[in-house]
Amino acid sequence: MTQRLDFATVDPRALKPLYEIGAYLAESSLEPAIQHFVTLRASQINGCAFCIAMHNRELAEIGEAGDRVWGLPAWREASWYNDRERAALEWTEALTLVANGHPSDELYARVSRHFDPPEMVALTLAVTAINTWNRFSIGFGMPPEAAEAVLTQLRAPIAS
Repeated sequence: MTQRLDFATVDPRALKPLYEIGAYLAESSLEPAIQHFVTLRASQINGCAFCIAMHNRELAEIGEAGDRVWGLPAWREASWYNDRERAALEWTEALTLVANGHPSDELYARVSRHFDPPEMVALTLAVTAINTWNRFSIGFGMPPEAAEAVLTQLRAPIAS
């Protein structure tokens, strides 16, 4: 894939709200594994190679590997996800595929048994944010090979 536009340098102000969402989520009570499973699963559904590469690396950084990462597309059949993770993944799929139908009251009830109201807000924000990132990356042709460099840049201390 050839990058069409380096959106991060064209106008960094456009991405500021997305970075602020990331900071908000980092302070939320959502477990890092759930946050990364959500971002990886939505990216898989959307076919965003850059985000898939990035979130695979983030999962590895927090010690998630093997079946729990590679088995994500088959989470319904796999035994290695707990009920809270399953609820988050079901909510992620429903919101990512919203054009196929809106989440039902039954789904909301199932998910909200595992997440309190502030966590429901954070979980929903995580899903909407990754869907936005996917659209930036897909639309502007962000190559998956750039994931490592972007993660390194994000982790670098900010010069004063």
